[in-house]
Amino acid sequence: MTNQNVVISEAKTGLAVATAVAVSESNFYSPAMPKPLVAANGYFPRKKSIKKLETNGGGGARINAFIDSMRASSPTRRASETEDQKSWIIHHPSALSMFEDIMNASEGKEIVVFLDYDGTLSPIVEDPDRAFMTNEMREAVRDVAKYFPTAIVSGRCRAKVHNFVKLSELYYAGSHGLDIQRPTKGHKKQRKGNQSVFCQPAREFLPMIEEVHKILLEKMKFIPGAKVENNKFCLSVHFRCVDERIWGELGEQVREVLKNYPTLRLSQGRKVLEIRPAIKWDKGSALEFLLESLGYDKSNNVLPVYIGDDRTDEDAFKVHSILSVEISTIRKVTDGDFCLLGFAQERTRFRNSSV
Repeated sequence: MTNQNVVISEAKTGLAVATAVAVSESNFYSPAMPKPLVAANGYFPRKKSIKKLETNGGGGARINAFIDSMRASSPTRRASETEDQKSWIIHHPSALSMFEDIMNASEGKEIVVFLDYDGTLSPIVEDPDRAFMTNEMREAVRDVAKYFPTAIVSGRCRAKVHNFVKLSELYYAGSHGLDIQRPTKGHKKQRKGNQSVFCQPAREFLPMIEEVHKILLEKMKFIPGAKVENNKFCLSVHFRCVDERIWGELGEQVREVLKNYPTLRLSQGRKVLEIRPAIKWDKGSALEFLLESLGYDKSNNVLPVYIGDDRTDEDAFKVHSILSVEISTIRKVTDGDFCLLGFAQERTRFRNSSV
């Protein structure tokens, strides 16, 4: 068993840097944050669950609602300074401002770190194949993994996100957790067992995913800027570079294809439509599986930390006892306990004080 008091002291800088570096470069500044309510057992209070924007059916009103949800999943404007904003900040205080409180709450607990990739470890870019993380970020993640079991949980194909990150000491949960691989090097607890890939709950869907991929490639040829990404156990239809005036057409094309595949479901992320097997498995399921694999599922002395920025990360935020951090440039509905709203000035101050 790890001596957590020693680990907390040694790893404080690594975890601080990993959290601080993940902030997007924005001029949005948030005022001083109140202290969060921390229960006696160290758990953080949960927020109201958000509604998943998934689609099922047609009709003119349904189409308009679908287009509206596409816009809502891809916000471009910052919120103004209103009473609502102040209320939001009270419920989602700054992870950087509250870092010492978080560390105090974690004392005596074993930390497990879960990180989204796009928008968290890398910037959001027009071409998803060029969402590269910086060397600085890679070293920060490597530092965290020295002390804590660390996993990347992404909607991307596991092999692709592994190629972006290039760290063998991490767990990788690709395709929204449908494809999980253990570390090939690192702590003994992380390398327990000989299996490399050890969780693929939707293998029977692979032929269907490939079939739908080919159909969508053909359909999207006629929508300028659309890009279809095969993430092995799921598909992503990116519309970041598509004129908003034809988002409705794109959405209808995708929905029309999926009418013939009732065992696949459609959900949304930041300017992307996600197609996944309709099974009860998501990023939250992946977290629960990894915690169980590490022997932490029945432990009261573990503090799982999840940092993410997208709708699919909300599934992970809902996992019991998780400490969750929402990265965003604007206020939005979230189950995240803490936020990072683009604190460019605060990040510099925080990182300088953590060296």
